[in-house]
Amino acid sequence: MAAPEKVVIVGGGIGGVSAAAGLRAGGFPGELVLVDDSEIPLDRPPLSKEYLAGTRSRPEIALEQPEWYDDHDVRLLARTRVAALRPGEGVVETDDGARLRADRVILATGGRAARPPIPGADGERVHVLRTVDDADRLRAAAASETRFLVVGAGLIGAEVASTLTGLGVDVTLVDVAARPLAGAVGEPVAQWLHDVHRARSVTVHQCGVERLESGGDGIRAHLGDGQGRVDVDQVVLSVGMVPEASLAKAAGLTTGRGVVVDQDQITSNPAVLAIGDATELRVDGVAVPRGEHWEAARLDGERAAATILGAPRPAATAPWFWTDRHGLHVEVVGEMAAGRMVVRGTLGSPPFSVFAIRDGVVVGAVAVDDSKAVRAARRLIDRVVPVDADALADPTTDLRRLLRG
Repeated sequence: MAAPEKVVIVGGGIGGVSAAAGLRAGGFPGELVLVDDSEIPLDRPPLSKEYLAGTRSRPEIALEQPEWYDDHDVRLLARTRVAALRPGEGVVETDDGARLRADRVILATGGRAARPPIPGADGERVHVLRTVDDADRLRAAAASETRFLVVGAGLIGAEVASTLTGLGVDVTLVDVAARPLAGAVGEPVAQWLHDVHRARSVTVHQCGVERLESGGDGIRAHLGDGQGRVDVDQVVLSVGMVPEASLAKAAGLTTGRGVVVDQDQITSNPAVLAIGDATELRVDGVAVPRGEHWEAARLDGERAAATILGAPRPAATAPWFWTDRHGLHVEVVGEMAAGRMVVRGTLGSPPFSVFAIRDGVVVGAVAVDDSKAVRAARRLIDRVVPVDADALADPTTDLRRLLRG
C-alpha cells in the first residue's frame, strides 16, 4: 500500500500508545489521531495493585503525561468512543458524529472482563476489574465492607486477593485448579505461590461457584464440589477476558477468537491493523495462543508501527510478564510447562529462580524477587545458548558468564 498520510489509532492502552510512539520514532510525518474513551490513556497493571490499594492516583498511572501527546504531535481524542469503521471510505466515525479521515487504522480495542454463566453473577455487589472505573468501585466497596469472595486465582484474581487482604479485608479465594498458573510458572512454583495465600490469611478453596444469592446484607455463594457455602459482602469475578472485536466484525473484518491478524498485525482488510488483546494471530492459517500481557501488547504496537512505516519487523523475543502479590515480585519468561526444572537458590525462600531446560538450552524461567536472573534467562533463551545445569543452579555463578558460552 502507498505510504499513509493519516493514521487513526482506536484505543489508548499500552498497545495503542506504543504504536503512536513507534510511528513518530520511525519518522512518520503525517496526521496521527489516538481515540480513547478515558480522560487520558492509563496503565492497566496498577489497577489490581497500587491503584486499588490507593497508593497511586489516576495521574500517576497515566501511560504518558498530557504534554507528551502535544510534544509528539499526536491528536488525542479523549472521552471519545468509535461508533463505526468504514475502511472502504477511509473513515472512522465517533459516537459524537465526527468522521475522521484515515488511510490506515490500528485497532487497539483490548477486551472486556468475562462474566461466567453463574446465576446471580450480574448482581450489584458482584465486581469485575478491567477499567479504572471498575477499580474505583471495588476500592469504595473495600472501604466499607469486610468479607470478599474472589472467583479465579490467576494473575488478576491473585493480585486482587493480595491487595484486598492488605486493606484489611477478609478474603476467600476459589479456583477450580489445584495449582493456578501451573502452565505459566511450572507446578512447583505454582503450588508455592498458591500456598502463600493461605499463609497470608486468605481462605482458599479448590472449586467453582454454582450460584450467588444476593440478600439485603450481602451474598451467599454456593460453592461447587460439595464445599458448602460462604456468606460474603462482595464478590469479584476474575475469570479472564473477552476480546473486543465488535467494531471489526461490524466492518466486515475476519474475526475468530478476536480480530484475525497476520504476523505484521494486518487484518483481512490491508487498510486496518489490530493489536493486543483484541486479536487472534494466525500463522499459515493456524491460530497462535494469545499473549494477554502488557509487553505482548506493547510489542504488537511496535510491529504495527513498523508495518505502516515499511520498516523491518522487530526481532522476536521470549515472552515475558510479571505479577506482584503479598509483597513478592514474580517474573516469568519463556515456557515453563515442560522441560527439566533447575532451581537456583531455595524454592520458597526468596530470592530464588527456577529455570526450565530442554535439550541443553534454557526455554523458560520464573524468578521471585530476582529480576537479574530473568533478564539473563531471556538472553539465554533468545540466543539459544547451551548451558550447564549445575552451573545454572549454583547461586554463586555469574549468569553473564553463561551467556558467553
